[in-house]
Amino acid sequence: MTDLKNKPKKLQRLKHKYRLVILNEDTFEEKMSLRLSQLNVFVIVGVSSLVLVLMVILLIAFTPLKEFIPGYANVNIRKQGVENFLKSDSISVVLAQNKHIIEGKVVLLDNETVIDSGLNYDGIVNDPIGEDSVLRNMIETEEKYNLFNSAGSTPGNISGFIFLQPLRGTVTNRFNMKEKHFGIDVVAPKNEAIKATLDGTVIFAEWTVETGYVIQLQHADNIVSIYKHNSILHKEVGDYVRAGEVIAIIGNSGELSTGPHLHFELWYNGIPINPEEYMMF
Repeated sequence: MTDLKNKPKKLQRLKHKYRLVILNEDTFEEKMSLRLSQLNVFVIVGVSSLVLVLMVILLIAFTPLKEFIPGYANVNIRKQGVENFLKSDSISVVLAQNKHIIEGKVVLLDNETVIDSGLNYDGIVNDPIGEDSVLRNMIETEEKYNLFNSAGSTPGNISGFIFLQPLRGTVTNRFNMKEKHFGIDVVAPKNEAIKATLDGTVIFAEWTVETGYVIQLQHADNIVSIYKHNSILHKEVGDYVRAGEVIAIIGNSGELSTGPHLHFELWYNGIPINPEEYMMF
């Protein structure tokens, strides 16, 4: 019973009014006075503390001050770290897939599984005499004033690129600038997939009378790759493809083809270069 009686008394004490007076020490003139109670003081101090804490939290959360907190990393640095990790992972995958090329090892092919003895591969030609296709005319017209002095040589600007072989097979007709054979002919089994040698955008994907289904990719640093005599094209003009992505199926299309094979060309700044200097088939 005593405790119940004391509680109202304690509550009343909190509500007791006190007068806070500020006086001039020399004249004892009253400058300012406030009427306060213990309850008011507790409420004011509590609300002020809560507001102060919220302001500090907002200041840290939405300003660069949070970067000065130990253990808190810069958001941009973390984002850049994740991007670098993904790039390094992609590079390691590509290097693993082309380890034999980087080490300079010779890839041995089984002729029994690659070459069809029922076909005459010696007769495969790519005769440039006459009207060659819309694609050939477009490239030669664009660079008609080039002297081709460096054709077939290895340009230093792209020596750091990692080219993926578009098709695994046997080369039956090699790059020959004098005979105007601007690419190589690769023989492989029927229905073999043809893949993009680098990341790029499809800028030509059409049927031509002499070279059949042709697809052309534009890559970085003005590199162009051309794939001819396909049976099917899996990409259209404007499509963006990744290196190693299937873009066509090997075929025997076009008047200049005498058997299923791929005629593959690489162009740099309008000059044809030898694909075998960059990859093994």
